[in-house]
Amino acid sequence: MQEKKELSQLAKQLLSGSGTVEMFTQSEFDDALAIGKAEIMKIAIDTTKTAIRIERSECAKVVREWEGELDLEQIADAVDNRLSGQVNQ
Repeated sequence: MQEKKELSQLAKQLLSGSGTVEMFTQSEFDDALAIGKAEIMKIAIDTTKTAIRIERSECAKVVREWEGELDLEQIADAVDNRLSGQVNQ
């Protein structure tokens, strides 16, 4: 593995020219990238939790619609058909 080298403050100033381009060290970039990835993962996890909560609620509605039905296979088919319809959308 290659050793990461940091730029000195003088090197940063020389490479950045007029100061309009901000320079980052590899460590600073890696840290910012890790934070960005963590934020994306948090959003993905929260979205997944919300989708699961919604799906649970919708499946419960299907079961309630079949309240008087004693044939669990028919209830399972109703839930399965609901989910199958979503996959094709």
